[in-house]
Amino acid sequence: MDALHFPDLDAHLCYHDLSGRQPTGVYLHGLGTASSADFPAIVHHPRLSPYRSLLIDLLGSGFSGRPAAFSYSLEAHAATVARLLDHLGLRDCHLVGHSFGGSIAIVLAATRPDLIGGLVVAEPNLDPEDATLSGIVANQSEEAYVTAGHAALVAQAATWAAAAPVWASFVGTLRATAPAAMHRGATSLVSSSLGGMFFGLTVPRTYLFGAQSLPHQHEELLRAGGVPVAVVPDAGHGMMGENPAGVAQAVADTLP
Repeated sequence: MDALHFPDLDAHLCYHDLSGRQPTGVYLHGLGTASSADFPAIVHHPRLSPYRSLLIDLLGSGFSGRPAAFSYSLEAHAATVARLLDHLGLRDCHLVGHSFGGSIAIVLAATRPDLIGGLVVAEPNLDPEDATLSGIVANQSEEAYVTAGHAALVAQAATWAAAAPVWASFVGTLRATAPAAMHRGATSLVSSSLGGMFFGLTVPRTYLFGAQSLPHQHEELLRAGGVPVAVVPDAGHGMMGENPAGVAQAVADTLP
């Protein structure tokens, strides 16, 4: 695993850099997860493995640092990803974001379009009402969540995993997520409306749904707005673990 040190934050942003041809796929995970856990099976799929891939663990998650003074907002995360892409000299990347990572991807594509050649977002939060899990987290004060709420959520996730083993990795990544990072990220999501920003993008973009998430309130809006929609079969919001091959094929279909 590689890392970029941010002296101003005294923290490392960690990522897997898998060699291959262009365009480079840049993968951003959801809240409480990690790209190092969610995306390996996807990028090693035969249709994606020929391409260079960056699997980024956002600050506060996975193997990356957990700077106490960082805001963990959508904008702050997008800025750190941009710093990494600038450091690596990358342009025209194919940006893939799931849930919270999809929302960050939208902000990054809007603020640094020079870095992005294509965008795939998998059930990102476009409106505050989309943020179900984040709403539960953000409804607590940061102090309450850090003190007891995070441990309670990890325990709840363990019950989900007992019923559906596909959630097992989420228990581990959630446990590894800095509680303050989880709370601040959730708070940023529930206070953000990204629909206008998303529909205003000029970069080629595709919205992924898990089939089990349909019908969805955004589906007709997306189609009316001319945004291509792809559906991952046999999966819901947790599509990265539920059907990684289906996600890989949907992403590969968007490549030039």
